[in-house]
Amino acid sequence: QVQLVESGGGLVQAGDSLRLSCVVSGRTFSNYYMGWYRQAPGKEREFVARISWRGDSTYYADSVKGRFTISRDNAENTVYLQMNSLKPEDTAVYYCASPQRPFIILQTKGVAIYWGQGTQVTVTS
Repeated sequence: QVQLVESGGGLVQAGDSLRLSCVVSGRTFSNYYMGWYRQAPGKEREFVARISWRGDSTYYADSVKGRFTISRDNAENTVYLQMNSLKPEDTAVYYCASPQRPFIILQTKGVAIYWGQGTQVTVTS
């Protein structure tokens, strides 16, 4: 059974930093793209960042480019999201995500995704 478990959310002030972690179990972690999405109150879930199975390719939403960094440790089955210069508009529940099929880019149309349970990030002004 595949499980994605996020941690690291919290309440911070604008300009602060947070690092989210997502530990994956039940699969060969290094064969899968990983990524992060977020959902703010009253809004649809949106893509934040993704990283390739080897960690040599990353892609970010324009809204977080230059402030957020996604990384992974395949030995620890963990993906991270380092969030710097946080803004109130970054407030959301952050979800770890991964395709259900190996060696497929996250966001590929028609490919189902595994989701974590989410971790709340709240940024005050």
